[in-house]
Amino acid sequence: MTQIKQIPTGAIQENCYIIYNDHSALIVDPGDDAPLIQQVISDLDVTPKAIIITHAHYDHIGAVDTIRKTYQIPVYIDPIEADWLTDPTLNLSGLARHDDMNNVITAPAEFDLNHYDTYTIGDMTFKVVPTPGHSPGSVSFIFDDFVVCGDALFSGSVGRTDLPFGDSKALLTSIQEELFTLPDDMYAYPGHGPKTTIGKEKTTNPFFN
Repeated sequence: MTQIKQIPTGAIQENCYIIYNDHSALIVDPGDDAPLIQQVISDLDVTPKAIIITHAHYDHIGAVDTIRKTYQIPVYIDPIEADWLTDPTLNLSGLARHDDMNNVITAPAEFDLNHYDTYTIGDMTFKVVPTPGHSPGSVSFIFDDFVVCGDALFSGSVGRTDLPFGDSKALLTSIQEELFTLPDDMYAYPGHGPKTTIGKEKTTNPFFN
């Protein structure tokens, strides 16, 4: 049975997720606090098989290289944002408003994520769907009974579109077409804040009601 563990990381509490079964694990968006992520992996007694990234803003990729090197695992990302891993301006860590932090730069990803493809890694299967708007290369990962949706959909809200390359129309369209077509009882795990369900957001989210 596939399970999911939420790990808030960093100053703005970005959600890293460990998706795991009896032995293997996928790590979604290791944004910061690598020692905490490693401790959770140790406590779960699982073996990481890959890092998968919903989008490449700095708060979602800050611990990528440490985790990748520790477990010798590959990174998967939408090719639209592949260059963001190595460019602090694109991943926003290099903007003037963030001059109190170090620029976030990681090594390039090993693999691309292809839209609508289904991947099986470490006996865990998921589908990749595009959910752009917060950023152009944002994707969501659909598992059997939950979806990890990055900064597209939140409990009672949606992702910011006032950042560089944001597109509010694209965001609302992608949520409606790719997420709101999922079962109402499916859990949605966002990039920040608590989990929700698709049905709850369809009926109560103020951006759609």
